[in-house]
Amino acid sequence: MVERTEPPVVEQRAKRVDSRDHARRRRAASRDLGGRAASASERSVETIPDDERDLGPEADPESVGRKILLDQLTGRARSRSELGKKLAQRNVPDEIAARLLDRFEEVGLVDDAAFAREWVTQRQEGRGLARRALAQELRRKGIDDEVAREALGEVEEDDEVEAARALVQRKLRSVRGLETDKAVRRLVGMLARKGHSSGVSYRVVREALDADLPDPEHL
Repeated sequence: MVERTEPPVVEQRAKRVDSRDHARRRRAASRDLGGRAASASERSVETIPDDERDLGPEADPESVGRKILLDQLTGRARSRSELGKKLAQRNVPDEIAARLLDRFEEVGLVDDAAFAREWVTQRQEGRGLARRALAQELRRKGIDDEVAREALGEVEEDDEVEAARALVQRKLRSVRGLETDKAVRRLVGMLARKGHSSGVSYRVVREALDADLPDPEHL
C-alpha cells in the first residue's frame, strides 16, 4: 500500500501567498487600465468641437445644422455663403442646409445686406481699405455683386482719401531717412495693397512728404 504524503505546510502557505499576490496584481492592473481608459475618454471629449457636443445620441441632421448655425452666429454676423460652407463641411445634407438657411433669413439671423454694410464700415474705418479691396473681400465672403455694390456705395470718396492719409501718417516714421523716391514707392505700394487708386495714393503721399520733410524733392 502506497503511503500518501501531505505537502509540507510551508509549501501550502507559499502557494496561498502567491495566489493572493497574483489576485492583488490583477486588481491593481485592472484599476490602472480603468484609470487610463477614463483619461483617454476625457481627452477624447476635450477634442470634440463645441458644435458637436451635447447633441445627444439621436440628434438628427436638422438639429445638428441648427446648432452649428447658432454657434457660428454667436459673436458676429456671417454671410449665407460662409454658413453654407460650414454646414457642408459637417456633412449636413444640402436640402436641410438650404431649408435652415432660408428659415434663419426669414427671422433676420442671416442677412447678407446687413452683413455687407457692417463689413464695409468696419474694414474701411479700422483697416483703411478702399472700395476696390473691400469689393474683393465681399466677393470672397460670397456676397452677391449687387448687394456688395449697395454696401460699397455708402463709402464716399472723401472717406477713402482720409483713410489713405491716416495710413500714410502711421507709416511716415518708418520711411524717414530714406531717399524720397524710395519713400514714395514704399508708401504708394502700401496704399495700393489697401485698394487705393494710384491717383489718390500719389497725391496723399506727396502731401505727407511735403509737410514732413524740411527740403522735399519734387516727384
